[in-house]
Amino acid sequence: MRAIPYVRCCIFALMVLVMLGLPASSSAQVAVGITVGFAPPDLPVYEQPICPEEGYIWTPGYWAWDDDEGDYYWVPGTWVLAPEVGFLWTPAYWGWGGSGFVFYEGYWGPQVGFYGGINYGYGYFGHGYEGGRWDRDHFFYNRSVNNVNVTIIHNVYNTTVVNERNVTRVSYNGGEGGINERPRPEEEAAARARHLPPVPDQRQHVQQARSNPQLRASVNRGKPPIAATSRPAAFNDRGVVPAREAGAVHGGPRNAGRGNAGPGNAAPGNNAPRRANAVHPSELPPVERPGPPNTGNPKLDQKYQKQQEKLYAQQDKQRQKLQQQQEREHQQLARQNADEARKQQVEQHHQQQTEQLQQRHSQQQQRLQQRMPAPRPAPPPPKEKR
Repeated sequence: MRAIPYVRCCIFALMVLVMLGLPASSSAQVAVGITVGFAPPDLPVYEQPICPEEGYIWTPGYWAWDDDEGDYYWVPGTWVLAPEVGFLWTPAYWGWGGSGFVFYEGYWGPQVGFYGGINYGYGYFGHGYEGGRWDRDHFFYNRSVNNVNVTIIHNVYNTTVVNERNVTRVSYNGGEGGINERPRPEEEAAARARHLPPVPDQRQHVQQARSNPQLRASVNRGKPPIAATSRPAAFNDRGVVPAREAGAVHGGPRNAGRGNAGPGNAAPGNNAPRRANAVHPSELPPVERPGPPNTGNPKLDQKYQKQQEKLYAQQDKQRQKLQQQQEREHQQLARQNADEARKQQVEQHHQQQTEQLQQRHSQQQQRLQQRMPAPRPAPPPPKEKR
């Protein structure tokens, strides 16, 4: 799958800017000329490295495309010094364009724009940014979603963020299985307002990721060994964080045959079969819902249908609540710089919680099925005329 030439897109973007009479730094977020025929992998799970110093803003990791290799590669999340006081980061994202997946580059601006509704975590939960705010010429960090050393950075506050959206690691908007979100008016306004492209440090960060074979999806199977760094392009520093869990891989490079596109090779993620011993609710398989009741009594069928929907809605909320609780405990471990023994102990506890939740939900579903009357038997086949 060849990408649309970058130069062609640049010329087109400049023509649009000229027609609109806007300076380059004010352009709306546009695709950078890359269209791919299969979806990017799901987002891997990783811990956020500690913020290096004041003024750095978290930019989440994402999957980019290397047309020379015909493969996605992981651009690690990293802390980046804001180019101007008051500027925030709008992450890049992939969106379905009708015939393929189109890449939209991230940018800096006074307001956070649309990033596909993708839940990147650490303050980027689909819309806006909950990880911090500017107060005059100082950036204040929300400790509930950021890994900050308060002995070094004193501009902090603690506001609990309740992520009410479905917990998902899907990394693209639209198309089959994608995030179904549209830009809000304030996000459209942010795209039209003055903003800046990625800074040189970010460009170097991307190039270094592209040149590292271990970050290609066909090699790491959705689990990059460098998932995040404390500074741009610092791939060999002590602050490098590997992925803890892989994201599902939805396709493979053109030169790899079946590669990891087959279901048997898919990495454990949101759109692939989960392992039996799920550690977190997000790793559980989707609930298999039975077909609508068919007792022959429409009112009775409607009654049981409502009971089913109510039960599944309650169970979905309970999954989300436990997932959010466990994510907060992960963030607390990161802030405490917990050792591996403590992390393993917490993960074992998370696995027990998840298994108990799954068992409880299974029992509830069985009890509901037992209360339902038997379906109406199918009418006998008509007798053949002799």
